[in-house]
Amino acid sequence: MPSSAHPSRRSLLLASAAAVPLVAMPTQGARAKGLEGVQLSQYRPVFFTEAEWAFTMAACDRLIPAEGRGPGALETNVPVFIDQQLKAGLGSEIYLQGPFKLDAPATLGFQMSHPPQEVYRIGIRLAQQYSQQHYGKRFEQLAAADQDALLTALQKNGVDFAALGEATLKASQFFGQLLGDAKNGYLADPMYGGNKDKAGWKLIGFPGVIAVNYQNVEKYRDKPFPTNPVSISDMS
Repeated sequence: MPSSAHPSRRSLLLASAAAVPLVAMPTQGARAKGLEGVQLSQYRPVFFTEAEWAFTMAACDRLIPAEGRGPGALETNVPVFIDQQLKAGLGSEIYLQGPFKLDAPATLGFQMSHPPQEVYRIGIRLAQQYSQQHYGKRFEQLAAADQDALLTALQKNGVDFAALGEATLKASQFFGQLLGDAKNGYLADPMYGGNKDKAGWKLIGFPGVIAVNYQNVEKYRDKPFPTNPVSISDMS
């Protein structure tokens, strides 16, 4: 995912939004009090270790960069969303008893023996190990171009997790979990910690809680909705 691919990354994000019911974004647990207004610089992770948090912050910043039209992952508190979801039990409903068919097509669903929490713990550790071996630095210390190159390697299984001692989890599976959660954090209701100031919704013209705006669906079908988005918290 080289730096020159910024427009395509943002286009991918916007295209994904069109297919996802945003107010029904998969989330776990109740919102933390005051989470909508948290400042990223003052936030302390509740799931990630400090080392894991540094990787997550840097990776999210490259997956949804601030360059281009609209704010980036850090401006919208995407890492806060991911941290809160993992702590709240994201994936707790996944069946993990096996058997697992690792080469099964995606249409057959989740085929890993690791829940999302372990995917992050293992994935970050091995990504950092690869970064140290190939660049002599931790991921968050790399130049943006090298960070993009490493993320691309994860996405395409150019980082061989098996060679690093992990027999079941693939680098692309870790990357997919991270990217998917980053998208969710950018577009979910702000009550869950991401989409700060509803910036993600404003970017794509999403009005928020549909029940409040159902009468305007036909009226504004082909033009921007002229109001600030309404979140679940605004209704409480």
